[in-house]
Amino acid sequence: MTTPVHSHSPAPVLKVGVKPPYELVCSTAFLLKRLGMQVKERTMEAYEAIGASPYHYSVLAVLEEGARDTQAKIADALGYDRSWLVGLLDELEEAGLIDRRRDPEDRRRHLVSLTPPGKKKLAELRKISKSIENEFLASLDTAQREQLHELLLKVASDHDPRLASGSGENAPA
Repeated sequence: MTTPVHSHSPAPVLKVGVKPPYELVCSTAFLLKRLGMQVKERTMEAYEAIGASPYHYSVLAVLEEGARDTQAKIADALGYDRSWLVGLLDELEEAGLIDRRRDPEDRRRHLVSLTPPGKKKLAELRKISKSIENEFLASLDTAQREQLHELLLKVASDHDPRLASGSGENAPA
């Protein structure tokens, strides 16, 4: 008998009064993984409730920055497989959130842009994302949130240099 492969892991089942082993609670990696799974599950549920996904949010956010207008640049910016991105762009185009046209200078490329309904949807998705972030970080004050973000960004940039402070096409000067 084989175990089915799921697109995402199920959220942890939380039972009050039953604690994970102390060794795991002392592991920062375990805590990051556990919170990541919970945030992902909560985000998927919230976006799916309005017919969207976190992937839609990511693509729309990239397009709002304006610098990454080709399918290849979008895929590379987000670390998505280029062929997988095509299906995602199809969904966004069908919903009227993006416009996709052949590049007049290179007919092999498609130029992608955000439509006014896409900007409106992005604002809605951004609001959901911020709400979930506030939900998960409710016990932290503003200074603690900023410190947590700085520390996570430092660790993340060690593993993906594109995240380093000051990197990126639209980083603040």
